[in-house]
Amino acid sequence: MNDKRVILSILWIFLSVNYIFCDVLSIMDPGFFKLLMSGGGESVNQINQGLLLGFAILVEIPFAMIILSRLLHYRANRWANIIAGSFMAVIQLLSIVDDKVTLHYIFYSVIEIGCNSFIVWYAWKWSKPDESLKIKSN
Repeated sequence: MNDKRVILSILWIFLSVNYIFCDVLSIMDPGFFKLLMSGGGESVNQINQGLLLGFAILVEIPFAMIILSRLLHYRANRWANIIAGSFMAVIQLLSIVDDKVTLHYIFYSVIEIGCNSFIVWYAWKWSKPDESLKIKSN
C-alpha cells in the first residue's frame, strides 16, 4: 500500500468517523444537551442557523478530503491535504481551550489533532511521483 492518495483518503475517513462519534457523545452530555435545548442561552454564541451552517461547512472539509485525496493530481492533492489538515488541527486546538471541555472531547481532540498533524506531515513529505515509472498508454 504505497499509494499516498489511498492512505490520505483512509486517514480522512478515520478522522471523519472520530469527529462524528465525538459529536454524538457530546450531544449525550447533559450540560451540552441542556444548552442545545435552550438555543444557546443568552451567550454571544447563540445556536442559530448561521452557526449551524458554519459547523456544517467545517465538518464538510474532512468529508470532501476523502474524495479529493483520491482524485486530485499530485500538486493540488498535496497542498489540499496540507491546508485542510493544518486548518482542522488549528480549529480543534482552539476548541479545547474552553474551561467546560469534557474528558471524552479532550480524548477525541488529541486523536484528531494527532491525525491532522500526521496528514500534514505525510503530505509535506510526499515527493513528486517519478514520471518515468508510469506506464504510458498509446
